Amino acid sequence: MKKLYRSSTNKIIAGVCGGIGGYFDIDPTIIRLVVALLSIGSFGTGILIYIIFWLIIPSDTL
Repeated sequence: MKKLYRSSTNKIIAGVCGGIGGYFDIDPTIIRLVVALLSIGSFGTGILIYIIFWLIIPSDTL
């Protein structure tokens, strides 16, 4: 069973996009672009979602 973790190796800020990309087997760059577009297009909602994910998704270095 797959578990969602923040990536400690594929990260730019907190590893959220790297972890989500690894979980869904998608390139993390695509996830980062989606978050950036969501942040720009919805006046910062993407940043808020990123911060919430940063707080609730555990790191893979337990």
